[in-house]
Parts: sequence; C-alpha cells; structure tokens
Amino acid sequence: MPPATETAVPPRAVRLRADATRNRERIVAAAREALVELGPDVPLDEVARRAGVGNATLYRHFTDRAELIRQVTLSVMARTVKRAEDALAQEPDAFAALSRFVFEAADERIGALCPLLSDVFDRQDPAVASQVEQMQRSISAIMERAQSAGQLRTDIAVGDLMVAVTQLTRPLPGTCCAGFDRFVRRHLQLFLDGLRAPACSVLAGDAATLEELQARQ
Repeated sequence: MPPATETAVPPRAVRLRADATRNRERIVAAAREALVELGPDVPLDEVARRAGVGNATLYRHFTDRAELIRQVTLSVMARTVKRAEDALAQEPDAFAALSRFVFEAADERIGALCPLLSDVFDRQDPAVASQVEQMQRSISAIMERAQSAGQLRTDIAVGDLMVAVTQLTRPLPGTCCAGFDRFVRRHLQLFLDGLRAPACSVLAGDAATLEELQARQ
C-alpha cells in the first residue's frame, strides 16, 4: 500500500481564508473605534462602512450585535495582555515597564470601552473569564517586579491600577473630546508619580483585584 499523503490545500482556498481573516480583523477594529465614538448602539451598517466591507460580509462573521461586541471585548483584553507582556519583556527597568504599560493601555481606549462593554457582555463567558485571568497574571507580574525592586508602593493591586487607568482615560460627560488625549497623558503621569515607593501616604481600605471589581459590578 502506498504511503498516505497529505491533501494539498488549493491556493485559492488559502487565499480565501486569508481574506476572511483580514475582513474579520478589520470589522473588529472598526467596531472598537465606532463603539468608542458612538456607543454600544452604533449601527452595524456604520461598522461595515468603516471596515470597508459589505453588510453581508459583516453578518457572515458576526450573526448579531452581541457576538460582535463579545469579539471586541476579547480583542481589547487580548491586546491589553500583549501590551503588558511586551512591556515586561522589553523594559529593563521595572517602573519603566509599568509606566509603558499604563500609557499603552490608555492607547487601547479602555477607559471609554470598559463602561460600554461591561453592560453587554456575559461575565460568565468562559473565553471572557480566561482573558480576565490572563490580564490578572500579566499585570500582576509587572507590578510585582516593580514592588520587588522597591519602586512601587506595596499597598495596591491590579484592580487599583486598572480602576485608575479606566477612570483617567474616560472623557468627562458633556465635554468635547478634542485634545482630551493631552490631558490623559498628563494625568496618568501624575498618577504614576503617586505610585512610586516610598509611599507618601496611607491608603484607606484594601487593595483591589480584578475579580473583586467584577463581583461588585
């Protein structure tokens, strides 16, 4: 009997799969920006227009708004984890790694996205829960390194950091967003300065974890 051979995948099929992947990524990226600008009720037609695809293409990838928002949620979390891992691996100074992550997390627009997404995604979704665990681990690793180096105050946890980043990067209600990024970076730097050790004050209450924050929502 001749040896079994692998079935070759036609080049056209490979190309079609690659095109489908690119379209899916464009749709998620466009939805992310549209949600920030227009809120969770943004028309899906607008998402398709921004992604440069037809409505039929959008609905082939995402059957409804809930599934699209779920994928945006997972994408934002995965990108945040990657930001944390890269900062930890590439920055030799512990506090520099923390600072880099904080500013890059702000660039992900999590301050605007988190309030929108938290109202509509399922916190019991196994994929979402897995991403939350990965975020906890990756951000904890950055903070623990800075604390071990004596550069970061020891009375805070991941939840404290992410609450501050989320609040400081969220536009104020009723204000124009033009030029808001300039204030975000300024206020984040003030916040980071307050995290340095030795601490100049005693914080009330206990340090917060991501799990505790989710339980309180």
